[in-house]
Amino acid sequence: MPFAHTFGRAIAIASIVVLTGTLAPSAHAQSSETFTIAVANSLKDVFRKIVPLFEARNRDVNVRVIYAQSKTLLKQIEEGAPVDVFIPSAYEELDQLEQKKLIIQDTKHVYARTALVLITNAAFPARIGSIRDLETLPVRHIAIGDPATSAVGKDAVQFLKYQSLEPRLKSQYLYGEHSRAVLDLVSKGEAELGLVYRTDAVPSKRVHIIDTAPSESHKPIIYGVAAPWTSENVFRVRDFVAFLLSEPIQAELKTFGFDQEVSDVSYVERQEVKP
Repeated sequence: MPFAHTFGRAIAIASIVVLTGTLAPSAHAQSSETFTIAVANSLKDVFRKIVPLFEARNRDVNVRVIYAQSKTLLKQIEEGAPVDVFIPSAYEELDQLEQKKLIIQDTKHVYARTALVLITNAAFPARIGSIRDLETLPVRHIAIGDPATSAVGKDAVQFLKYQSLEPRLKSQYLYGEHSRAVLDLVSKGEAELGLVYRTDAVPSKRVHIIDTAPSESHKPIIYGVAAPWTSENVFRVRDFVAFLLSEPIQAELKTFGFDQEVSDVSYVERQEVKP
């Protein structure tokens, strides 16, 4: 193991404790095996539901879960944080680690996908019934993620360009730093429309999904999992991936707005869709 990575790991162990506070052990804390899962904040709701199901099947393991901003987790892993499984908000972050040779070979997998959806305020919906209406009906403000800081913003811009809607709507954009900020802009009435992932919209009772963007209008929106170079239990990682792909867990993911993913998507397929 390179010296820089070894030294960085020692620093990151201390940093990640500061970042997350004391990692509360599960009910099986007496187990000699600890399995650490790092999950992006944007996926917190669903993984708070399914991780206990994994624990119930693996009572001999002390499962610890770290929730933080995806980019923060990525940086900590690069510096050597002791993580067995990394579940980022964007699949491209796994690509970044792999390009730096910081992913254990053959552990990177796609476990789900989702769609880009047009939303409105649930209590005071906009007078728009479909994406096609954006071509003709007036729009005061449409909230999208900031493409400089969020994957959902990049995908929203891709979609709007593909549909030739950007010239008409660009002056009406309201930018949110991330998906939750876009949801807030719509739910508070600051924008009558917004573009987010279905996984963001489904758990929120404050917004209503109007329509789904055509799949060809943006790159595939996929979710991945991998074992970073710091993982010390690759066997358990493979078991966790199999768990995510199992029918009961795929059904649970569907209730949160995910679609089943049965095969990995190539790097070329994930590149920007051209209008």
